[in-house]
Amino acid sequence: MSLTCLPVGDMALTVVFEQKIAENINRRVVEMASRLAKRPVKGVVEIVPAYASLTIYYDPLIISYQEMVERLHELDHMSGEYEEKQRIVTFPALYGGEQGPDLNDVADHHGLTPQQVIDLHTSALYRVYMLGFSPGFPYLGGLPRQLSTPRLDTPRLHIPAGAIGIAGSQTGIYSIDSPGGWRIIAHTPVPLFRLDEDPPFLLRVGDLVRFMPVTDEEYQEIVQQVNHGTYQPQIVDHTGKEVNGS
Repeated sequence: MSLTCLPVGDMALTVVFEQKIAENINRRVVEMASRLAKRPVKGVVEIVPAYASLTIYYDPLIISYQEMVERLHELDHMSGEYEEKQRIVTFPALYGGEQGPDLNDVADHHGLTPQQVIDLHTSALYRVYMLGFSPGFPYLGGLPRQLSTPRLDTPRLHIPAGAIGIAGSQTGIYSIDSPGGWRIIAHTPVPLFRLDEDPPFLLRVGDLVRFMPVTDEEYQEIVQQVNHGTYQPQIVDHTGKEVNGS
């Protein structure tokens, strides 16, 4: 399958794959990003993977658009099977109440009980398809169809970092305080974006995410640990071995 490259101004280009949300397509995006990261091209400034495209920013004084396209085609035709080494990141989540003000509305919309919404939401393993909207905000695919819910008619002016929401067929976690129109059903105290960390983002494209419901008491304990810098998110690699975010 040949690559389709499109210029984005005079300092970037986008590699466009089949335009639909699908894991196999997103794996191709991650694969190309991984190959480019492992075999750096002089002049490349930044690599931004999305659902079904990869945008590459480059310095046109070092490498031209055509040279960049040729290099990408070379990388795409390299032999060797790509193995996506996914991490599984578990987020403790407090559902409903002040932390999930839209839980009951989501339940009513689908003719479910709030507990059924929680059970469905925590039963899935979600893929991080892209980061965007705000620094480190993960767009998560894999939401059970029974929970697909439209955005709010009027967005809220303030949603706190850690809020877990639903918008259409996606779920996501707000990484910073911001406005937003997603239906907020829960909250996690685990930070997704920290400038004092390297890298500053907890998640990366291709990761898998699961949500673990916690009680208010458990939630408050985790909040205290996060505030004291002693909390470690539960992250395992593709073999099941615990890792520390790297």
